[in-house]
Amino acid sequence: MRLRFEIPPGPPPPERAPDRKSGRLDALIAERAGITRSQAKKLIEMGKVLIDGRPPSKAGGRPKAGEVVEVDIPGPESGRLLPEPIELDVRYIDDYLAVVDKPAGMVVYPAAGHAGGTLLNALLYRTGGKHAGVGAPLRPGVVHRLDKDTTGLMVIALEDKTYYGLLEQLKSRSIRREYAALVWGGLRQDEGVISARIGRSRTDRKKMSTRTRHGKEAVTSWRVVERFHQAASLVHARLGTGRTHQIRVHFASVGHPVLGDRTYGRKTRLELGGRIFPVPRQMLHARLLGFTHPVTGEKLEFESPLPQDMAEILGKLRDFHGEREERSGG
Repeated sequence: MRLRFEIPPGPPPPERAPDRKSGRLDALIAERAGITRSQAKKLIEMGKVLIDGRPPSKAGGRPKAGEVVEVDIPGPESGRLLPEPIELDVRYIDDYLAVVDKPAGMVVYPAAGHAGGTLLNALLYRTGGKHAGVGAPLRPGVVHRLDKDTTGLMVIALEDKTYYGLLEQLKSRSIRREYAALVWGGLRQDEGVISARIGRSRTDRKKMSTRTRHGKEAVTSWRVVERFHQAASLVHARLGTGRTHQIRVHFASVGHPVLGDRTYGRKTRLELGGRIFPVPRQMLHARLLGFTHPVTGEKLEFESPLPQDMAEILGKLRDFHGEREERSGG
């Protein structure tokens, strides 16, 4: 895949100290191509990047306004993205984008250990092969993602202008994303904001953590919808930023991990009145998604009902809560 873009004029001086990575060549390529900064650095070192037709001297250089960056992104060694006839709940689709309701257990795009059977394989079949030309080779058009065991709404761009338009809305925090989460324990307040930087864990590089030296700003606002004594709370959480595993990491950091989260909480079963109920996965669902269509300008908003497994756990909590209320004469 060939990626080409021009460096725009620089913004006015920021009021606070700028991000050290802002404007770096590897960071710009990573953002435009939908790859990691280390992958972008490797492409530069391999000679796959040109600035105005010349190879850059270093990955950390800062291209000047008006310079044209060209990136040759090799295709994946293991294959290419192929359409597959997989059932997919498409809530909205046009020539520019698609909104899908992802089920639990489905990976968004091919990666190590998941060569096929992903949401993008299914969507490519639905669109007859149409997809955006930007983003990493196996995840074209993906501006945000959901973890394998998180359910709910996602928007995926089907062409380049839409991709960049959605990316800008994501950066400006104008995309509305709200999640339903069953978290362990009884939250004392009715609502709140968790503002804690998130980065790679210092002890396990596969995990994210709020205890990190180089974390990025992360903000999650939340409100309690239902309480179930000290067993659990149903919350609606809204993302102010979109860091990896943000809601899961934030709630775990304040002592209320998402039920069923085997990575950050290990609260994989409920014990209610002497009865034990397994929690099959993390009880996290992207329930609401709202944004402005980058091409038509239309305001779009979608809601998704709770998936069956989450509704069943919620039903058990409500039954137990009701029984306790009856016994106490409440």
